[in-house]
Amino acid sequence: MSKKFAIMVDNTCELSDQLLKEYDIEMIMGHYTTPDGKEHDAINSWSPEERDQFYKDLKRDPDGYKTSPPNTQECFIEFEKHAKAGIGLLVLCISTGISGTYSFMSKAQEEIKAKYPEAELYIVDTLRFGPAAGLMATYASDLRKEGKSIKEVFDWLEENKNHFHQTGWMDDLSFVAKKGRITHAKAFFGSLIGIKPIGEFDYNGLTTVIGKGKGEKQTIEILLQYIEEFSTDIQNQIVFIATSNRHKQAETFKQLIIEKFHPKAVYINDVMPNCGINVGPGLMAAYYYGKPISQDLVQETEAIKKIMEKVGK
Repeated sequence: MSKKFAIMVDNTCELSDQLLKEYDIEMIMGHYTTPDGKEHDAINSWSPEERDQFYKDLKRDPDGYKTSPPNTQECFIEFEKHAKAGIGLLVLCISTGISGTYSFMSKAQEEIKAKYPEAELYIVDTLRFGPAAGLMATYASDLRKEGKSIKEVFDWLEENKNHFHQTGWMDDLSFVAKKGRITHAKAFFGSLIGIKPIGEFDYNGLTTVIGKGKGEKQTIEILLQYIEEFSTDIQNQIVFIATSNRHKQAETFKQLIIEKFHPKAVYINDVMPNCGINVGPGLMAAYYYGKPISQDLVQETEAIKKIMEKVGK
C-alpha cells in the first residue's frame, strides 16, 4: 500500500471550500492589497454582494489593487507541518509564466530538505492558473485514491499538464494584458463592443488569444464546438467554469455543456480577488482535460478559425 501523502494548492486555483473538502486538498493563501494600502490575506469565499462590490471597485480603480503570493517563510511553515509528521506533500503551484510563487515555494522546499532530509516534498509548476490548476489537483486526488504514490502522481501531472485546456472569453483584455497574463491581445484593443476574444493556454503558461466571436450566443456555440474537438472522454470528466462577475453567462454555458457532453459534473467557480485583480471582470471560461496542446497553438488556432467560419455562416 502506498504511503499516505497530502495535496496542497495555492489559493489562485479557485477551488471552493466544498471541493477542497470533497477531494481532501489543502490550500496555502497569498495576499492582496487594496487602494487604501492595506494588505489582506487571500479569501476563498464571499457573498454575492461582496463579489459584486469587489468587481465594481476594481473596475473603478484597477491600478489600486495588487497581489502577492505566500512568501518563502509562509511556505516553509505550511510545508514543515507535513515534514514533521512524516507525511509526504505534493504542491500544485500557479504557472511560472505569470507568478513568482514557484520560486518562493522552491526556496522553502530547499530549506525543508536541509532540515528534514527524508521529507517527501514535490512541487508542480502547473503552467496553468485558476480552475485549470484546481482541476489538476482533483485529478491528483483521484490518483491518490487509486493508491498511486506521491512520485507516481507527480510524474503523471508533469506528463499530462499540457492536456488541461481553457476555453472561454474575456470581455476586457486590458486587465490581463497590463499584468502580462495574455499574449496576442493588442489587436483586440479599442472599441470592441460585442466582440469576445477567445483564449487558450499556451506552452509558456500564459493565455493566448486564438480567435474572436461576435456576441454571446455565437461565441458560446464556437466554444462548444471547440470543446467537442479538443476534449477527450469528457462524459467521464468533471468540468470547471470560471467566472469573474459573468454568472448569468456561466450558468447558460454550464447547461449547454451538460446537454451536449453529459460530463460527470460541471462546477461554476468564482474568480476570487487574488486572480480577479489580474483578470478583471468579464472572464467566462471552461476548463477540462483533452488532447495535448500543440506547439505555438498551431492546431488550435486553425481549428478555431474553421469553427468561426462555420458558425458565422
